[in-house]
Amino acid sequence: MRVPWVRAVIFAVAQAAASAAAQQTTPPPSQLVREVVYNELHDHDRHGYWRYWIQRRSPKETRLEEQVETVDGPVTRLALSNGHTLDAVGRQQEKARIDHLLASPDEQARKRQDYADDEKRIGRILALLPDAFLYENLGEENGCVRLRFRPNPDYPAHSIEARIFHAMSGELWINARSKRLARLDGHLIENVDFGYGLLGRLYQGGWFRLERTQASATDWKTARLEIHMNGRALLLKSIARETSEERGGFAPVPAGMNLSQGLALLEQSTNSGTLVTPAAYFVR
Repeated sequence: MRVPWVRAVIFAVAQAAASAAAQQTTPPPSQLVREVVYNELHDHDRHGYWRYWIQRRSPKETRLEEQVETVDGPVTRLALSNGHTLDAVGRQQEKARIDHLLASPDEQARKRQDYADDEKRIGRILALLPDAFLYENLGEENGCVRLRFRPNPDYPAHSIEARIFHAMSGELWINARSKRLARLDGHLIENVDFGYGLLGRLYQGGWFRLERTQASATDWKTARLEIHMNGRALLLKSIARETSEERGGFAPVPAGMNLSQGLALLEQSTNSGTLVTPAAYFVR
């Protein structure tokens, strides 16, 4: 029979061995970030299409929308405003907006371009991660590798987007199993001037948070987005960017739908009287 101190030694050795094995299987932070960015940027080559709710908060209003992804970009329908269903005027305005979208090729082209521009912008920002920052491994947390990042002083940030992002520090959570981005927190650690401060400035202290969730074996979707930035533009005009969004209830939809088919899918829930809420999304 082993005495208690022997069992304690064996347990400690086993823990140390497991920790060493885990460290050996986790690549260096810079390599891990590069692999994650590759996975994120190539996600759009094979992603599915989804239906979900979006809750958008602003100082003036809280909006609950339902969104369907189509080959022409996402299409939305407003369900609640400040927690209430739309009145007659609101329903008429929403119908007019949707009718205009369906009848206007120019509006459809604009939405497709806006969606493509957003995707490209996200891609450019993600592409900065491997080289624009230096990383420190803080260990594992809930199945994620947690990294702290700070600006790489040797990185040449030329574009406006790169200069803003490069002026941030924060933390990054990476799903260890899938090597996908799970969470990204950033804080603006210094003012960012444009035109030597004559054209504008973003003030130190702004912050953002991006949280992602696994919707399927291969698809990760944005579950939360927070952006809180303040500054001033030309002629001392104040500027602010306040974004607060939550998303959930992800359900797959057929691939290849166009805008009309996506809107028809949204109308099915309207006609059936089904109410979209974060707590109970499409009770079927």
